[in-house]
Amino acid sequence: MKPSTVVFMGVCGCGKSSVAELYAARTGSQLVEADTFHPPANIAKMTAGQPLTDADRQQWLEALAARIAQGKADGKSLSVTCSALKKSYRNLLRRGDDQMVFVHLTGTPELLAQRMQSRQGHFMPPSLLASQLQILEAPQRPEERCLTIDITPSVAEICNQVIAQLATLP
Repeated sequence: MKPSTVVFMGVCGCGKSSVAELYAARTGSQLVEADTFHPPANIAKMTAGQPLTDADRQQWLEALAARIAQGKADGKSLSVTCSALKKSYRNLLRRGDDQMVFVHLTGTPELLAQRMQSRQGHFMPPSLLASQLQILEAPQRPEERCLTIDITPSVAEICNQVIAQLATLP
């Protein structure tokens, strides 16, 4: 059974938006970009190179969970991007859909830094990668309903892996 909500998670630079966008296009799900739920103070803080605290993230995660719940209530399939770095953040998001599946996109710190330095027009500076890697609590399968996918292949190949692995979930 295909989950109605798939959350593409991981640290900055892992390709959440690219993979989620392609997944949404291929599956007909709605793309929900978590960055659009940040209050202006969070964007300003990250733009200035300051990592967010748990308190900073609370309102953002609650708003995203509410959007996920609305999508589920409307019978929509969602393709969501969200760093979801800690188990407590993922648990908060599950309030919106307790059957959601997380796709943890992982790569080496070197590859992540290289990708961040090459992207244009994003408010998140490469200097914040280290703080995200430091607080990351990698999801535990199967307890957290999570797939872990390496980001070395192309976006299309990653998307193919996600679709194939989701098809095997109970």
